[in-house]
Amino acid sequence: MKDLLSRRRRFVWTTAFALLSMFATALAAAGKHNGSDAQTPTTAAVLSAPGAKYVGSDQCKICHADQARIMQATPHYRIFGTDKQAGAEGCEFCHGPGSAHIDGGGDRSKISRLGEVKSGEVLGVCLNCHAERLNQMRFNRSQHASAGVTCVDCHRVHTSKAQPLLVEKELDLCYGCHQETKSDFAKPFHHRVNEGLVQCNDCHNIHGTATVRQARTLPSGDAVCYKCHADKQGPFVYEHVPVKTEGCTACHTPHGSSNPRLLKVSQVNLLCLQCHTFPTVGPAGPVHNQSAKYQACTMCHNQIHGSNFSSVFFK
Repeated sequence: MKDLLSRRRRFVWTTAFALLSMFATALAAAGKHNGSDAQTPTTAAVLSAPGAKYVGSDQCKICHADQARIMQATPHYRIFGTDKQAGAEGCEFCHGPGSAHIDGGGDRSKISRLGEVKSGEVLGVCLNCHAERLNQMRFNRSQHASAGVTCVDCHRVHTSKAQPLLVEKELDLCYGCHQETKSDFAKPFHHRVNEGLVQCNDCHNIHGTATVRQARTLPSGDAVCYKCHADKQGPFVYEHVPVKTEGCTACHTPHGSSNPRLLKVSQVNLLCLQCHTFPTVGPAGPVHNQSAKYQACTMCHNQIHGSNFSSVFFK
């Protein structure tokens, strides 16, 4: 009996030790993973010349009077007047300590120039402030960051042709890389981006989200399409399943199309028959002879996004 109890105790302790070891290993792996994904903030002082000291923005203005004058009209100038970090203030907050730069007669290699360093280092400097204040913590996991696009590719800290501190107008800036999207907006049926009624930033969070294509969502979690098309949102008594499971892009192309209502195919019936084909597993097929009936399905099923009165989406 004692041997049996002893064996049971050994089994319990061995099992407990194994479980604790597995738990510790999982925590270590999770910490390592999070550390590799997270963007470690990089101060400009790290990127500057070794041993350099802070001298103050007044020293910078002696040579860079034009930049200082233009900088006064930007939000950064108002913030840096009171926001200090490790002795940094004004220019040196982003460019690091400037004593070595001054002693070297303006040697460009002895000061941090964000347009000439690695993309990860630029993000580290900018995210020191913008990760928390402007809720841009996801940028380092965004598609822009993955493509090597950095803050200074789109924004100008000292001078700007457009707000918020953009290199140029938002649409022209986006079109500079997204040429295929530009061609979509030139199609006969499109969202009115070129006309100035909609902006890329209205539908996409350019600084990163957890969604596909960095698409914005409403606070409810629904697609951003409902921000304008609220009548399609519901909830409805009778839901059209693809609207809820696949979203608007199951039937529509969001940027532009050669078909009315931004549909993916030219004929409504062809779109409906992609799912409603008999025999099939799922929704019942049409009861009409499609070779003899040419009216669009939505002539009768006009509440196709959902209905409160008809399970087959009649009006």
